[in-house]
Amino acid sequence: MDLASIEEIRQLKYRYFRTLDLKLWDEFGDCLAVDVRAEYGTQAMGEPLHYTSRADVVDFMSKNLGPGIITIHIANHPEIDVDGDTATGSWAFEDTVIVPDFKMIIRGGGYYLDSYRKDSDGRWRISGTSYERIYEAMTSLDDTPSFKLIANRWDPDLKH
Repeated sequence: MDLASIEEIRQLKYRYFRTLDLKLWDEFGDCLAVDVRAEYGTQAMGEPLHYTSRADVVDFMSKNLGPGIITIHIANHPEIDVDGDTATGSWAFEDTVIVPDFKMIIRGGGYYLDSYRKDSDGRWRISGTSYERIYEAMTSLDDTPSFKLIANRWDPDLKH
C-alpha cells in the first residue's frame, strides 16, 4: 500500500475544495490535470455539465461561483486506491451554497468519484471527477424571515 501517495491525494482533494470555496482560481486550477474530464450538475443548475480541460473548469467555476455566491464543501470518508502513477477515489461530501442576491440556500450531499494522475512534475492532480447526488434541497430565504447573514467574506460590509 502506497500510504505517501494516498496522503498526497487526500491533501489534493482537500485543497480542491478549499481553493474552490475561497475562490483561489489559480490554486484551484493547479489541482486539476490540464486534460481533466469533469462532470458537474445539480437539479438547481439544470443540465449536466461536461468539461475536458482545466481551463474550461476554472472558467466555469470562476464565472458561476464568483463573489455573489458563498460555498462550503466538506469531504470525508475517502476510499483511495493507488496503482503506480494513477489512482481512483471516492469521497462523501456535503455542500452548502448561499445566494444572497436571490435569497436562497441550496444544501446537498453525495459521493464524488475521482481519478488521479501523478504528472511529470511529480504532483498528483485530479484527472477525472464527477459526483452522484444523494440529495439536494433548496430553501427560499423569503420563507425564513429570521435569516440574517451576519458575516460574508465576499461582502465588504459583512466581512470579518
